Amino acid sequence: MATARPRGHGDMRAAARTPRRPVPKKPSNPSLKDPVGVYCRVRPLSRPDQECCIEVINETTVQIHPPDGYRIFRNGEYRETQYSFKEVFGTLVVQKKLFDVVAKPLVEDLIRGKNGLLFTYGVTGSGKTHTMTGSPGDGGLLPRCLDMIFNSIGPFQAKRFVFKLDDKNGVDVQCEVDALLERQKRDAMPVPKTPSGKRQIDPEFADMINVQDHCKVEDVDEDNVYSVFVSYIEIYNNYIYDLLEEAPFEPIKPKPPQSKILREDQNHNMYVMGCTEVEVKSTEEAFEVFWRGQKKRRIADTQLNRESSRSHSVFIIKLAQAPLDADGDNVLQEKEQITLSQLSLVDLAGSERTNRTKAEGNRLREAGNINQSLMTLRTCIEVLRENQMYGMNKMVPYRDSKLTHLFKNYFDGEGKVRMIVCVNPKAEDYEESLQVMRFAEMTQEVEVARPVDRALCGLTPGRRLRNQAFQEELSRKLEMRGGPINEETEEQSVAEMFLQSLPPLPSCELLDVNDDQTLPKLIEVLEKRQKLRQMLSEEFAKNVLTFKTMLQEFDSSVVAKENYLQGKLSEKDKTIARQKTDVERLEKKIKTLEYKIEILEKTTTIYEEDKRNLQQELESKSQKLQRQASDKRRLEARLQGMVAETTMKWEKECERRVAAKQLEMQNKLWVKDEKLKQLKAIVTEPRNEKPERPSRERDREKPVQRSVSPSPVPNAPPVRLRHRRSRSAGERWVDHKPPSNLPTETVMQPHVPHAITVAAASEKALAKCDKYMLTHQELASDGEIETKLIKGDVFKTRGGGQAVQFTEIETLKQESPTGRKRRSSPSNPDPAEDATDSAWTDVETRCSVAVEMRAGSALGPGYQHHAQPKRRKP
Repeated sequence: MATARPRGHGDMRAAARTPRRPVPKKPSNPSLKDPVGVYCRVRPLSRPDQECCIEVINETTVQIHPPDGYRIFRNGEYRETQYSFKEVFGTLVVQKKLFDVVAKPLVEDLIRGKNGLLFTYGVTGSGKTHTMTGSPGDGGLLPRCLDMIFNSIGPFQAKRFVFKLDDKNGVDVQCEVDALLERQKRDAMPVPKTPSGKRQIDPEFADMINVQDHCKVEDVDEDNVYSVFVSYIEIYNNYIYDLLEEAPFEPIKPKPPQSKILREDQNHNMYVMGCTEVEVKSTEEAFEVFWRGQKKRRIADTQLNRESSRSHSVFIIKLAQAPLDADGDNVLQEKEQITLSQLSLVDLAGSERTNRTKAEGNRLREAGNINQSLMTLRTCIEVLRENQMYGMNKMVPYRDSKLTHLFKNYFDGEGKVRMIVCVNPKAEDYEESLQVMRFAEMTQEVEVARPVDRALCGLTPGRRLRNQAFQEELSRKLEMRGGPINEETEEQSVAEMFLQSLPPLPSCELLDVNDDQTLPKLIEVLEKRQKLRQMLSEEFAKNVLTFKTMLQEFDSSVVAKENYLQGKLSEKDKTIARQKTDVERLEKKIKTLEYKIEILEKTTTIYEEDKRNLQQELESKSQKLQRQASDKRRLEARLQGMVAETTMKWEKECERRVAAKQLEMQNKLWVKDEKLKQLKAIVTEPRNEKPERPSRERDREKPVQRSVSPSPVPNAPPVRLRHRRSRSAGERWVDHKPPSNLPTETVMQPHVPHAITVAAASEKALAKCDKYMLTHQELASDGEIETKLIKGDVFKTRGGGQAVQFTEIETLKQESPTGRKRRSSPSNPDPAEDATDSAWTDVETRCSVAVEMRAGSALGPGYQHHAQPKRRKP
C-alpha cells in the first residue's frame, strides 16, 4: 500500500542483532505477499475544551500538526504532516464497524485453518484496552470474535475431550470411550477452593458478551467437527506468566506466580510451554475464562491513566477441526487429518515517558521494560523493511524480547498480521503520537508471505447430510406406520405382520346337507394355519435361542470391555502419576534454571557495567596518549630544528678549527726550519769564550721572559712586545675576573677591548654581551700558577633569562727553564762535565725558547703555550 511519507522526517535507525540459528519455515507462497494491515483509530477528547493536534482528513488519511507553543518552523511556517493508513476510524466510529473491517476477516481465516495476529499499539491512555475488550453494552473486538466463532461452529462442535491438546503445541483425537471416561473423571473432581473458583462475571461487564449481531461464517464445512481452546498470558518485565493458572489458595503466605518459557514445536512454531488451555463450548464460557484471567492482569494508577496496563496481554484462540468418518457419525482417528489454527489478540502496553507519568520504583522498572520491548518490536519491523526494500540479508533480532520471539512465525509467513494504531488527539501527547505515526507508517511497508491454502479434509463431502437424511427418512416411515417408536407400537406391528402372513379363512356357513366342499376347504385352511403356526413357533424358538446366545456373548463382551477399561484406566492413572512426578521434577529444574538465569543476568549486568567503565577509561587513556604523541611530535620538531642549528654551528666551528690546525702545522714546520738554521749557525760559529752561565739563585729569582724572540728571519716582520689580541675581539664580551686572581703580567695575558669586566656574573651584564670569558687560576703539579680562560656563548632563554653555553678552554702556564732543569735532571758530581753540559744546554735552551715563543704568538685560543727548556742527551 502506498503511503505519503511525512515531510522532514528521516527513517529511524536500529541495530540488527544476529539470532542463534536460522529457523526453517513452513511452506508458503513467496510470490504472493500481503502487506501488514495498519488501521488508525482516534480516541475522543476527554474534555471539549482540550486542544487537539490530530485531525481526520478522510477515510485513509490523518493530519498531525504541532500544538500552540511548540515551535517547529520550516520556511517560516508550521510543519504539518499527513499519514496514510489502510483505513482511519474517527471518534464517532462504533465497535461493530471496527470489527467488521479489521477482525472479521481474521475469524473467517481461522475457521478455514489459517492463523492470524491482531494487536493494538499506542501510547498510554490512547484506548487500546477499550478497543480490544470494550465497555458494558458495547463489546470490543475480543467478545465479538468469540461470538462469531461460536455462531459459525455451534451445531458442529465435538463433545468435550474428543480433541485433546498435548504439551508440544499439538492436538490429538480420542475415541468416544476415552472422551467419556475423561468427562466422568472431570465431573467427579471437586471444585478447587480458590478465589477464582467463583465462576461468575461481574454484573457491570456482563453486557459485553451480549452481542446481538449474530455474525457468522456462511461456508462452514459441515462434515468437520470443531473444538475451541483458549489461553491467556501476559508478558511482564520480559517474563511470561499464565493468567489462567489455578494456584492453591494460601492466605498466610501466597506463592508468587511462576514464569513460563518459550519453546519451538516440530513445525518450528513458537509456543508457551506449560500454559493452561481451556476447552470452551460457548461465548459465555470463553468470556468467563477471559475475565478470570483479566482480574489477575497487572495494572497500576499513573499520572496519565487511572488503570494503566503494566504488561502485554495475549489472548490466544485455538480452533481444532477434523473430518468425520465415512458414516458421518464419529471423528476420524488419524492425526494427519487434524487442522489446528490460531488467532492471537494482543493488547500491548502503552509506551510512556517517566517525566510525565512520574513513575518511581517498580513503576519505573515496568516502564523501562515496556519501552524496551516496544523498541525491539520497532527494530524487528525496520530490519524486515530494509531486507525487503533494499535486498539486504540482515538477521532480525526476534530473540531480544519475549514479545517478538513469540510472534516471529507470523512475520515469517504463518498468517495475516493486523495492527490497530490508537492515538489520543490531545496536545500533550503530540511527541509520542508523532513517534507512533512514524512506526505505523514503517510497519505497513513490510510484506508478509501468504500461506498456501490446503484442503481441510480429503473425503467425500456431504457425509453428515446423508446420515441425517437417512435418520429423518427412517423416523418418517415409522411415524407413518404407527406414530412414534415405542414398545407397544413395535408389538402391534409384529402382530399385524403375523396376521397378514396367514391364509384367509373361507366361508363357514352350511346351506345344504349334502355340501361336501365347505368343510374340507375349512379343514385344509386350518391345517395350513396350524403348520404355519408350528413353523413360526420353531423359528421363534430358534430366534429366542439365538437372541439368548447373543445376549450372553454381549454380557461377556461387556464384562471383558469393563475389565479392559478398568485396566486401561489403571494404566492411565499410573501414567498420570508418572507425569505428575515428571512435572514436579521439571518444575524444580525450571526453578533452578530460572534462578541461574537471574544470577547470570545480574552477572552480565555487572560485566557490562565494568565493560563500559573500562571502555571509558580506555578512551580517556587513548586521548591522553594522543595528546602525548602530539606533544612528542612537537618536541621532536623543535629538537630537530635545534639539532640542525647546532649541526650547522659545529660545522662552521670544525671548519674554523681545521683552518687553525693547518696554520699551526705550517707554523710548526717553519719553527723547525728556524731551529735547524739557528742550530747550524751556533754549531758552525767559533767557540773562543764560554758564555757566562747565570747562577742558580739568579735563575730562581728572575722569571723567564716569554717574549724572547729568535734571531731575525729573512722577510719576517720584527716581533713587538705586546698583549695577545683575542680572536673574538670584534664581539661584545663579559670578562669575569674573580678578585682572588693573581696578576701574571705576562705577554700571554689576553686583552679583550670593549669588554665588561665583572667580579661576579650578573644577568644585567650578560644581557648586553654575546660572549662570556671566565679567568680561573690554580696551581699545577709542578707548583707553578696555571691560568685557564673558560669561554662561552650567551643566548636568551624562553623564560626571559640568559644562559651560557661553554665552547672552549684556553690554558696559560708559566714555567722556568732553569727550574725545570733542576727538577728534571739529577745532580752531576763532575764539575767539568757539568760546566760543559750547562754551556751546551744554555744555548739549546735559548734556541728552543725563542723558537717556541715565536710560534706560540701565532697560535689561536684554546691551545696550551709552554716555554720549557730542553736538555740535550749526551
